[in-house]
Amino acid sequence: MSIVSLGSPDGSAAASPGFHLRKAGPADLPAVNTIVERAIATWNSSARVLRLSLPLYRYTELDLAHLELLVAETSEVIGVAALEMTADDSGVLLHGLYVDPQQRRLGVGTRLLQAAEQIARRHGRGMRVRARPEAMAFFEANGYRRMPQIDLGDAYPRLLWKSLVVDDSSAA
Repeated sequence: MSIVSLGSPDGSAAASPGFHLRKAGPADLPAVNTIVERAIATWNSSARVLRLSLPLYRYTELDLAHLELLVAETSEVIGVAALEMTADDSGVLLHGLYVDPQQRRLGVGTRLLQAAEQIARRHGRGMRVRARPEAMAFFEANGYRRMPQIDLGDAYPRLLWKSLVVDDSSAA
């Protein structure tokens, strides 16, 4: 699969030292799922819970029909972002953001998030994120705000939102 230039958030050429981003395809699924597994292994849950829940997080070719996967790679995949487009213009759901634990704090997650936001701008008003507790600070530092929990049965009480609509009224 060829490299897709996703650009930077301000529209200039992508400049990510050490890695590049591209859209993922079916051939990338084994590497994508390896990153997902490595990332999930660091979650603050019991080994049993991690083992039982891991199959729910693996991506398949069926997922590619309704998700857009982006990968960050050097000579191998080091990060993944999965986006789910909504049927209306309510925004995009960040289905998952996973970075190889050995590559964390190097800008991989931030760059994947920025590329996901760039795609979300073309598909709606903003982006929703269902975040794990340990990821809340990352998303809040990137401009996401907590949404009130509407459905008390929601399995994701940590729902965040970032508006990506550009206000053109101030440009007049």
